Amino acid sequence: MSAQTLPQLVQAAADQYADNIAIQEQQNSISFAELNALRLQAAQAFIAAGVEKGDRVAIWAPNISEWVIAAIGLHSAGAVLVPLNTRMKGSEAAYILNASGAKILLCVAGFLGIDYPAMLADQSMPTLEQIVLLRGETEAGNANAVSWSDFLSKADAVDPAIARQRADSVTADDTMDIMFTSGTTGKPKGVISAHGQNIKCFTTWSDTVGLCSDDNYLVINPFFHSFGYKAGWLAAIIQGAKILPVLTFDLDEVLAQIERDKISMLPGPPTIYQSLLSHPKRGDYDLSSLRLAVTGAAAVPVELVNQMWNELGFKTVVTAYGLTETCGVVSICRPEDSAEIISTTSGRAMPGVEVKCVDSEGNTVANGDPGEICVRGYNVMQGYFNNAEATAETIDADGWLHTGDVGVMDAQGYLQITDRLKDMIISGGFNVYPAEIENSLASIAGVVQSAVVGIADERMGEVPRAFIVKQADSELDEAAVIEWCRANMANYKVPRSVVFIDAMPLNAAGKILKTELRQ
Repeated sequence: MSAQTLPQLVQAAADQYADNIAIQEQQNSISFAELNALRLQAAQAFIAAGVEKGDRVAIWAPNISEWVIAAIGLHSAGAVLVPLNTRMKGSEAAYILNASGAKILLCVAGFLGIDYPAMLADQSMPTLEQIVLLRGETEAGNANAVSWSDFLSKADAVDPAIARQRADSVTADDTMDIMFTSGTTGKPKGVISAHGQNIKCFTTWSDTVGLCSDDNYLVINPFFHSFGYKAGWLAAIIQGAKILPVLTFDLDEVLAQIERDKISMLPGPPTIYQSLLSHPKRGDYDLSSLRLAVTGAAAVPVELVNQMWNELGFKTVVTAYGLTETCGVVSICRPEDSAEIISTTSGRAMPGVEVKCVDSEGNTVANGDPGEICVRGYNVMQGYFNNAEATAETIDADGWLHTGDVGVMDAQGYLQITDRLKDMIISGGFNVYPAEIENSLASIAGVVQSAVVGIADERMGEVPRAFIVKQADSELDEAAVIEWCRANMANYKVPRSVVFIDAMPLNAAGKILKTELRQ
């Protein structure tokens, strides 16, 4: 497919796969031709709402068909997508809405009992002009909140020819999305990716894993994340596969859906496959349609790979490595790789992407020696939004992006991720940044100093533990800290344990020695 932009891509998919189902949700299905028509209608509505080319529009919602329609609609209006993590609290979401200068927010009310607009009621968001509810009704009585159907009804005020013209004006180099990711500073940074690089990246990715138009793709990974968005519904549209969004993960329902909808593509963290394998009633379901599995974000035992082939019946199992700053993908295994390679490495560089491991002076290390993973190629971000300084710190003068991850490369170019320079914790597939938690802990009365490290956890891989030095007269205890964190941050960031210490271990420069805390 030669499409260079998302509007071109959806149009091309409609031309090629017109009557094939693009999105299937329970009994509702949308064909590729219908999806294209909905895209243009949504684009007209965004233009009617005053969205100009380059404006930012945010989506804060779970995996539903409206998410995809809104995204391709705003892209067709020339706008930039800003996805928000559904687990965020109001203040966290407001920070990103303000940092991105988002003009419109699309969200839901009532998902898992959460009213997103109500969470924002006490936040100051000067650039936000409108809140659109993709599903549900808000109890906040927010004057700015309108329903998706009311929003779409304004499309008639804009000539479809104008919407087509706007969509045609989008180029491969225009910004497609700004995805916020935290760094060592603790404040999330907006990663800029363009239309052309995203499409090239996930055309290559889906060709490598073997995704095709016959596939029924169960998208469990959240749409706000590169895995559910770019390697999810975007890859499916590129290849003409059927998208089946999963609203909330329920193992029994997933097993029933694999049989009912003949699911062939099922990516996710290793825990998903381990859960399927250990399910007492797995034998009651026909799982013979399963074909493709893409996993990563945690260790994958060799035995698990063999069980995925032999017991779950997958023809292809691959692991991959990537980060938001590289459109979500750097390296990937190939379908013909052995179980040991799939288990112990994250594959080798994607075609057209260069990867090297360097020492602290920036010199390439020998094969087999650990070094910081650096990446160069078409997949590297355009930069951090409104943050030239952080961009310059991350991408060097020769175009190499310094990932902050430590890896070992073998003679064949296979990459093994061994550590993280940036102390990042991966908890249940979510990236958790200690600095961000530490910044929050500082606002608790009685906390003098804090440090957060990851500790091993059988179910989640790693979970955060907070070490706190408190004021001499403070009554603060572990339960109070955890309760405060639950109220003020996304649940995957909440420390699972708190240890009070008299003083932090420091090096000569006054930096906290987290290695000592981990021990």
